[in-house]
Amino acid sequence: MFAKFALSPRVLCRAVVIAPLLFTAQAQADLDEVRLGVPPWPGVTVKSEVAAQLMQAMGYETRQRELAVSVILEGLTGGDLEVYLGGWYPVQTDMVEPLVADGKVEKLVSNIRGANSGLVVPRYVYEAGVTSVADLNDHRDRFDAEIQGIEAGTGINTAILEAIDGGRAGLGDWNLRESSTAAMLAQAEQMMANQEWVTFVGWEPHWMNVSFDLVYLEDADDAGIAAIESTVWSIVPASLADEDPQLHRFLSQFVVDIEDQNDWVHGYSYQDRPADEVARDWIGANLGVVAEWLDGVEARDGAPAIDAVNAAYE
Repeated sequence: MFAKFALSPRVLCRAVVIAPLLFTAQAQADLDEVRLGVPPWPGVTVKSEVAAQLMQAMGYETRQRELAVSVILEGLTGGDLEVYLGGWYPVQTDMVEPLVADGKVEKLVSNIRGANSGLVVPRYVYEAGVTSVADLNDHRDRFDAEIQGIEAGTGINTAILEAIDGGRAGLGDWNLRESSTAAMLAQAEQMMANQEWVTFVGWEPHWMNVSFDLVYLEDADDAGIAAIESTVWSIVPASLADEDPQLHRFLSQFVVDIEDQNDWVHGYSYQDRPADEVARDWIGANLGVVAEWLDGVEARDGAPAIDAVNAAYE
């Protein structure tokens, strides 16, 4: 019964020749174009531009698509995107972890580590004795019992309101002044110019950490509104390691110093410079750091990736 399925010697010969060629093609397969999902956040915008410029120097075509986080994650699992550099934990934990558990995406590396968010004060206020949330109420008159906040409904504002409602750290009758981020920073900048006392919501990476001399307050009385540490993950499709090992290796080594990203955001958001210009200037001035990111990585033509980058930015 199996005779009718037997292959002729000629077909068998062709199969023997073709099979190794198919195997070789699969083993060497890599990407021609890398598509990055970029939410409209300054830090991720410039970070993605830095990564994209390095990929371009390595011989890849790149495309950056500004999308909501939910759409980006859907794109990673559906074959429409290859890279997302803004997986902010713990905020996005519930969105990403189920995809990791299902084997659809890989949390490749924490590209920003130890990012703070919480309440900040100018250094002159800190040096006057306000070093933690517990110290605020001791100087309530200097602060007018008011905390400057950002947009209503954000996580940090919610934490502050919960501390106020619960009377934690003596903040029971304090007021949170919710506003836009831009308005909050403008108000804070004016008050600091006059050496007034102010406490407001701060986070990094952000240009405020470059433009202003700020200190993050320590937490107290389990207030839950200071020194909230975050991590930002690079997230890629689970198939990327097999699909393009060299790109996977580069991205696994692409870890950004938080001070560098503060500078990127300062250039892009505060100085209003184009993201590609900020990225290009930084890469050209920091090829030593780039060499660490590209250690052992090959460009698409098989040459060392750092040689391709050096040639592009010399």
